[in-house]
Parts: sequence; structure tokens; C-alpha cells
Amino acid sequence: MEKIIECVPNFSIGKNEAAAEQIINAIKSVSADVKVLDHSYDPDHGRLVVTYIGDGDSLRDATYQGVKKAVEIVNLNYHEGVHPYIGAVDVIPLIPLRKATFNDCVKIRNELSKKISDELSIPVFIYGSIAKKPERNELSSIRKGGIEGVSGRMATPDGKPDFGPAKLHPTAGAVAIGARELLIAFNVNLDSRDLEAAKGIAAKIRAKNSSLRGVKAIGVELSSRGMVQVAVNIMHYKSASIKQVFDAIKKEAAEREIPIHSSEIIGLIPKDASFEGMKEYLKLENWDGSRILENYL
Repeated sequence: MEKIIECVPNFSIGKNEAAAEQIINAIKSVSADVKVLDHSYDPDHGRLVVTYIGDGDSLRDATYQGVKKAVEIVNLNYHEGVHPYIGAVDVIPLIPLRKATFNDCVKIRNELSKKISDELSIPVFIYGSIAKKPERNELSSIRKGGIEGVSGRMATPDGKPDFGPAKLHPTAGAVAIGARELLIAFNVNLDSRDLEAAKGIAAKIRAKNSSLRGVKAIGVELSSRGMVQVAVNIMHYKSASIKQVFDAIKKEAAEREIPIHSSEIIGLIPKDASFEGMKEYLKLENWDGSRILENYL
């Protein structure tokens, strides 16, 4: 591949774990040039995250097939999961990697948005640093209030989607698509059932309340595991490292006399975000160092 772009769509599949394999197979079905590198499913979050790389047309077409399959088999009217969402395909980030630019990602973004809205009748919101509306730069501004919030705002002139109908798809909701830089999805599991404590810790470490630039966090319950979690997106890993985020959560948890049970990284991370001994230090689950992005590039 001359240019390499990463795509990390998040699918709201609820408790339907069997849907994961069908969606992944649909993504793989388009072209051998599209390489699925990683996928993770969490029944408490109700969420499937797939990481793959490819070039322009093949990446666009593979993503569309994944979206189409999700729309066929997921019905949000029966959704179960603690992670915020606005659609069966909640968000589709496009990240420029080797020899690719944001303009390359924007081209795919626009073509994919038109195809999804035209052929599947799903409203599409553009987010990220090159959003069509500045107020939609942050994904959280689109997702505010969840699927009900999106539905209500679409009835107003300022809340209309960038592509497609100004109403939710009856079973698949809406989707956000955007071009962005690499981020790290990092979850820390607390040996506690205290959801308010997890939410409090998440609030304390967010960028607006701490020195951790670009850190976003929420507290959620993992009912199947009998614990709570601080789920974090590290938007600028060179400014706020995984270690710094973990240390901040550990400090806040210690003040509440809550031990750290474990942590997990969702998807891949760049090599310069890792450090020696990180598995033991972070109490990482299912980590052997293979999910370093450069290993695949």
C-alpha cells in the first residue's frame, strides 16, 4: 500500500456477541489490502471496537460493508450497554498513518458519509478537527444526551446532520464520522462496586480539572465482573502518557481506599507510548506487547 490509513469503528452491538464475527467478516470481505489488526468486545460496554488499516477506496468500501452488516443485524431498540452511543455504528474515526494526510481521510470521510446516508438512510454527523461545523469538533458535543439528545437536536436548524435525513434510523440511530490523530483508549478497573467513586475519579482526571492535557474519562459499571471502571481516552499521549494517567487514577482511588484491580488497552498504541515493564506497572490484562502499531506498519 502506498498510503496507509487506520480506521477504528465502534459498533453498539449490546449483548449480541455473535454480531461481532459477522461485522468483522464483512469488513474483511472487500479486499486483501485491508488488514484487520485487532478487535475487542465488552459485554458490559455493549461495544465492539475494530482496528484495521488500508488505503483509500478499499478502506472506504470495507468500512461501508461493516456498517451495512451492523445495520442489518443490530436493533438499538433492544440495546444493552453502559457506554454512551448514538447509533448501531456509533463512531468511525479515520487516522492518517504512513504517507497519508488529513485530506486523504477527509475524502474517504465525505464519500463514506454520502454512501451511508444515501443508501442506508442514516443521518451522519462530521466530527474532528476538520468538522464542517466548528461546534462539532469534539465528539462529545454530538453525543451529548445520547441518542435521545441527538434526536431532539435534529429537530432544530443547528442540530441537523451533515449528511442524510434529519431523523434517526428506526433501528440504527445515527453515526459520527471524522478524521483525527491517534488516541489511546485506556480503561482502569477498580476493585470496587462504587460507581459514584468511579465517576468522581473520572471527573478529577479530566483535562479541564487536571494537568492531564487532552484526557477524557467516564466512570462505568462492569456488572458482569462485579466492579467499576474508569474509561479513558488519551487524546494527546505525548502530553499525557498512559503512566501519568494511571498514576493519577491510582492516587485518586487510594484517597478513597479503593485498590486498582487491573487495566486494559483497547486497540493498538504507537511504540513511543509504551514503556519497559508497563504490563506489570499498569496491571494490564491480555497484553503481550504485540499490539504496537509499528509492528504492523
